[in-house]
This record gives sequence, structure tokens and C-alpha cells, in this order.
Amino acid sequence: MSDSTVTTSEQESKVLADVPLGHLIGGEWRTDGTNGSIPVEDPATGETLAELPDAGVADAIAALDAACDAQESWAATPPRERGEILRRAFELVVARREEFALLITMEMGKPLAEARAEVDYGAEFLRWYSEEAVRVAGKYTDHYAGVGRVLTRKQPVGPCILITPWNFPLAMPARKAAPALAAGCTTVVKPAEQTPLTTLLFAQLMREAGLPDGVLNVITTLSPGEVVGALIDDGRARKLSFTGSTAVGKRLLAQCADRVMRTSMELGGNAPVIVFDDADLERAVEGAMIAKLRNGGESCTAGNRFYVHEGVAEEFVEAFSARMESARMGRGTDEGVELGPVIDERAIDKLQGLVDDARSRGARVLTGGSRRDGAGYFYLPTVLDRIPSEARILGEEIFGPVAPIVTFSGEDEVVRAAGATEYGLAAFVFTQDLDRALRMVDRLDTGMVGINQGIVSNAGAPFGGIKESGLGKEGGPEGIEEFLISKYVAIASPPAPPAMHLERRGSG
Repeated sequence: MSDSTVTTSEQESKVLADVPLGHLIGGEWRTDGTNGSIPVEDPATGETLAELPDAGVADAIAALDAACDAQESWAATPPRERGEILRRAFELVVARREEFALLITMEMGKPLAEARAEVDYGAEFLRWYSEEAVRVAGKYTDHYAGVGRVLTRKQPVGPCILITPWNFPLAMPARKAAPALAAGCTTVVKPAEQTPLTTLLFAQLMREAGLPDGVLNVITTLSPGEVVGALIDDGRARKLSFTGSTAVGKRLLAQCADRVMRTSMELGGNAPVIVFDDADLERAVEGAMIAKLRNGGESCTAGNRFYVHEGVAEEFVEAFSARMESARMGRGTDEGVELGPVIDERAIDKLQGLVDDARSRGARVLTGGSRRDGAGYFYLPTVLDRIPSEARILGEEIFGPVAPIVTFSGEDEVVRAAGATEYGLAAFVFTQDLDRALRMVDRLDTGMVGINQGIVSNAGAPFGGIKESGLGKEGGPEGIEEFLISKYVAIASPPAPPAMHLERRGSG
């Protein structure tokens, strides 16, 4: 892949040739789909990269059958052995970094530099949970009344349904599968229909790392509601982990409630980026760029609302707008590209609707404000200011390269504005006042806070939100707990211990 004499198109053809275009069920790749086929597009060109089988309910149940058949033996596999498989998978991902990065760029659109960063991030979950597999522990204590012993031990929750989004097609499957596998759970993975190719290559790599048949199964479908609903209603799956929109998450929670199924939900975000008047403005502008344009703004932690203190608003807006306007757009494989396409035509329509609504209410477009002419789904990096409070763009998740700016005058004011949303995933604060930074951490109603930086993702830290941004955590020591249950064992008092004969010792 690193041979400079090989053209980009030849590299792409080689990568696509390595992807198994089918469902992985019980260790076998199946290329027939109950419902037909799924075309996978390159969002930079609109051209079809590949076609995959479209799974129906029968395919989904076959995948769950395989996961259930493998559950007992996988749970009994020694933790060290499970960890070694994950470690080998980590090493394989690192060795094939360029191949994964190119595939991510082809089907999702992000620039190669960001795709490489995603590969590194996703691989780190495999390494982290290879180490956590052998750290799962219970405890042994005395009964509080002295009438016995209390033993608690951790066991895998059982077969899991993992539903992953299109915006991080390697990192999200790795972030969910690695802790599940480390805990001893088998899985059925349903990737998003827009970007399934990377997940399929990842599944093949897990087999190469030595994962037994049936432990990781993958199905692709254009009917996720019907297929996932059947998996839930079947009753054998014990856990569902979902990353996606809040609206879909709520529907899944309602379905899972009927089965009292354990869930993890990583849902929508509406992250405020708050720039105080004492901030290092150069650092704040750079952090704001990362918060907004990382992954093209198509991230649940992306900066969604930019609150800038009135004392530095003019200077910040001028510098930030210039940086946004100068961001180079193009296909992610092109040299120097900072911003790729959004995922599809629906994303373009949503962005234009939000911008037009804000403009109709009096907002000013400082740069951008429309899609780019030509092929692909490109939307110009956009900055708006003078945003009225009733504009839709302040209340909805943008998921694209559009930044609305609102000025504020005081800390209490901005805390109220930042919290005026049903979401509570992430927030970003720029200030050089340590006391203020710590106050904001306490006052902001979010699950994560970045201080003087525009990114919070970290495989070794708990990722997750509050309010309608989700339930549970992914990453860090907390991540594996989502796939474990605590079992309590009551042990009757043992016979009385032998008497201790204590004699006084003479002084020497």
C-alpha cells in the first residue's frame, strides 16, 4: 500500500478487493440477502463503490443463533486468551493502518489524515480492552452481621446486539465490540448502511486474530427497524448497545423495555463551545476549528453552538471566519484536504434548511451558506452570527460544517444558554482562569467537558452523556462494566476458627 508507484485508483481497487462483501454468520461469509442488495456510495463522487446483500429478519435470526450457540464456550474462554486475541487484533489493525484509512475515506469521505487518526483511535480500544479482560474482579467480604460470607463475581451479560453509526466506521465497532468480547459476550453487529465496508473488513481481521466462529457476527440491512426489532423481540439477546440519533434511541429503548433488556445509548449532542474574554484567542480559534471541522462536523461531540464573550467577539469571529473560509475542501484522498463531503443528499438538505431558517430570522452569513457546485455532497464551511434564540440551528444537532455564533456578557447567562437543550453530551470551555474552568465543569449539564481543547475522545476515559444524550459509558474501565453482571453468592458461616494462643513475651 505504501508503494509510491501505485496510483490512488489502484490502491482503492486493492482495498475493495480485500473486503468480504457479505454477512458474517457463524464464521461463514454469506453473500445472499433476503431483501436484495445495498449500494455503498463514495460521498465525494456519488459513485457506487460496492454492493452488499440486504439482510432480512431470517438473516438476523441466523446471526443471533450463531451468537447464542457460541456464548457458553466464549464465556468459558480464559480471560487471558480473550485478551490475547484482542491484542493480536490491535496489532493487525496497526499493521493495516493505511488500508483501513483509505477505505474509511472512500466510503465516509473524511480526509485521509483524519481517517488515520480514526484507525489509531479504534485500535486503541482493542489494546485497552485486551488489558481489561484480565482485570475483571469481584470481592469476598464478611456478612455485616457476622453470620456468613458474601461473594460477588462478575459474569458476561450474554449475547449482545451492537448497532453502529456511519460517521466512525472503524472506531465505533471497535469501541463496542472490544469491551463486549473482553467481558465474554458474543455479538451481532449491525453497521450503518452508508458505511458498512470498514466494519466488514474489521470483522475479517478479528477472525484472522483468532476469534472463534459465532463470537462476532455482522449483518448489513436497509431495514434496520424491522431487523433490529426482530432481534429484540426474539428474547435471547441480553444487551443492546446503540449509537445514533436520539429519536431512534428512544424507539429502541421502548422496544427493549418490553424485554427488560439492558441497554447502552450514545445519542445526539448539542455541544456548546464557550469562549470567555480571558481566553487565549489563538488557542480558542484553533480549538473551535477542531470542535467544528473534525470529522467534517459529523460527530455527536462536534461544536454545535458557539458562545463568545462580547469583549472578544469581534476579534474571535474575524479570525474564526477566516480559518473556516480557508479550509480546503475536496475528496479526502487529495493532498492537503481539510474538509471532505457530508455523507449524503439528506445531510445537504438538512444543513441548508437550518441555514435558511436562521437567515430568514435575521442571522448573518459571514462565510459559506450553501453547497459547493459539482459532484459529491460538499457543503461550504459556514459561519453565522446574530442568531436569534428561536432559530432552529440552536436547538438541533447540526452534523455538518456550520457554526452559529452567539455573544454573551456573563457567566450565569452563558451557563443558562448552554443548558437550554434536551441534550447533555459534551461542552468545550476556553478560559485561562482555573477557578472559572472548574466552576464551569461543575455547572455545565453535560457528561464530558473539554477545557482549552476542542476534542474529548479518549479510549481510556468514559465517553457518554446525560439527559437525552444517552445512557451508559463507552471507553475506560467503565466501558467493560456495561457488558458485565454482578452475581451475589451467600456462603454459610464456616466452622469457628481455631483458638489463638497468645502468650506474653518477655523483654529482651
